[in-house]
Parts: sequence; structure tokens; C-alpha cells
Amino acid sequence: METNQGELQARHRALRVRIRDGDADAFGELFDACARSVYNHAYRLTGDWAQAEDIVSLTFLDAWRLRGRVDEDGGSLRPWLLGVATNVTRNTRRAARRHAAAVARLPRDEVVADFADELAGRIDDEEQLALVRTALAELRRAEREVLALCVWSGLDYASAAAALGIPVGTVRSRLSRARAKLAKALEPPKVRGQARGDRTTAVRPIKEGNR
Repeated sequence: METNQGELQARHRALRVRIRDGDADAFGELFDACARSVYNHAYRLTGDWAQAEDIVSLTFLDAWRLRGRVDEDGGSLRPWLLGVATNVTRNTRRAARRHAAAVARLPRDEVVADFADELAGRIDDEEQLALVRTALAELRRAEREVLALCVWSGLDYASAAAALGIPVGTVRSRLSRARAKLAKALEPPKVRGQARGDRTTAVRPIKEGNR
């Protein structure tokens, strides 16, 4: 076991050195290993698959630009990439808000039909999906980020703290608040204070595995 762990650490270190030195093949290996995790993380933060795809591209562009900051020593680069993706998502949201504000100032000649309700009607278990989306939307951004990293992406507290650039204690407190808010929000009104069935799956850990 120790030998396997040592070999794994050696592979991580070799990959870090190659990426820091600008090895395009090594960066391709990193993309193949972690793109899915970045994609899932971006979707959990945005709730939009198309936007998540854009964030993946921007994340790896940023990662290439920042490759010189990669330390030789360390484990998987997945936590670092998820941190980069989190920052990209923040920047994307700010840009989207600025764009929306600019569009709102333009004169409108007619109202465009909104097909959101029609699309939502095609989704199975619409009530539960709406409940989860509403609960997540009510979380603070910082709470959603910690929840996405620790619960859905399976990072430990230390890795999430490193990814976000915050203390471990802050990760713990934000995650605790997020879980409490979600658990309360996902309780149907008629069974508040009783068993909640399986609607709390959104706050249970789902590990994707480190690479």
C-alpha cells in the first residue's frame, strides 16, 4: 500500500513538473483526467449545461496561463482546477450581470414569449426538481461553492480550502450552514420535523474520485 501511494505521489509530482514547464502533452493528460469533474462542478454552480461547457474551456485556458504557479510537490491537480473553475464562474456571472444590465437599458418594441414553463413541463418529477433548484438558489454563493466542492466533487476540507483560498474552518462552517439550509428547504411542508424520505440526497456526498 505504501509503495502504491509512493508511486501515485511520484506520478502526481512528475505531471506537476511537466505542466509547470509548459508540456502540452501533460496538459492534455490533465484535461482527459479532470475535464468531467470540472464540467460537473461548473454545472452545479450554474445549473446550465451550455454555460458549464463554456466554463470548462475558460478554466483550462486559465489553468494554462497560470501553470507557472503550480508547485512541484503535491497530490492531484483536480482541487486546483476546481478552484480555477470556481473563479471563472464568478467572473462569468459578473460579466453576465453587466450584459443583462446593458440589455435592460435598450428600448423594447415587443415582448418575446417565454418558453421556460413549456420546457419545465417535460421534465420528470418537476415538483422535486423545482424544490431542489429553489433551495440551491437561496444559498449564498460562498455556500454553493463549498457544497459543490465538498459534497458533489468529494474534496476534503483541506483541498476545498486550498481551492478557494480560505481557511479550513471557514469551509466547515459554510458547508454546515449550506447543509442545514438545504435539509430544511427540502422538507415538504406537511412532513416538517418528520422523516424526509429521499429528498435529502442533494446534500449527501457523491464522490467523483481524485485523479
